[in-house]
Amino acid sequence: MLVPGEFIQIKVFQEPDLDTSVRIPGDGHVTFPLIGEIALAGQSVQQAIRVIHDRLQARFLVNPQVSIAVLESAKRLFTVLGQVQRPGTYRFPQELDLLQVIGIAGGYTRLADPGRITIKRRIDGSEKVIRLDGKRLAKGESVEPFSIMSGDVITVGERLF
Repeated sequence: MLVPGEFIQIKVFQEPDLDTSVRIPGDGHVTFPLIGEIALAGQSVQQAIRVIHDRLQARFLVNPQVSIAVLESAKRLFTVLGQVQRPGTYRFPQELDLLQVIGIAGGYTRLADPGRITIKRRIDGSEKVIRLDGKRLAKGESVEPFSIMSGDVITVGERLF
């Protein structure tokens, strides 16, 4: 999955004038020669290749051979606050779910309420608050694990006595 902050190289075989190296900006849109602005963030490398291929083929080239290489991964960070052993900001190299993140932060404290977890996430420029029950996730009662995204702020609530 391509994300803002990644430095990528796009090449078209036997078309050196089209070769482009660019860092994907925060809005996820990159300007590419001939075809203009394209949205790359949130797409897999294969999906992005297909989009560029199709746009080039539609007006300019016959069966262009497009390749994309990620030269530098984006700094993917998440923050864990509240009732965990080691609150802080962490970097993650691959997909993580909520329970893995709690584990990275040292697990719950004795005052934690795993049933009261909130995630603050920026989506299209606005902040969204997601409330989750960590107990249900741990028991497997949720349909699928909750994936953490770069920039998420996870807060584990405190138990009320």
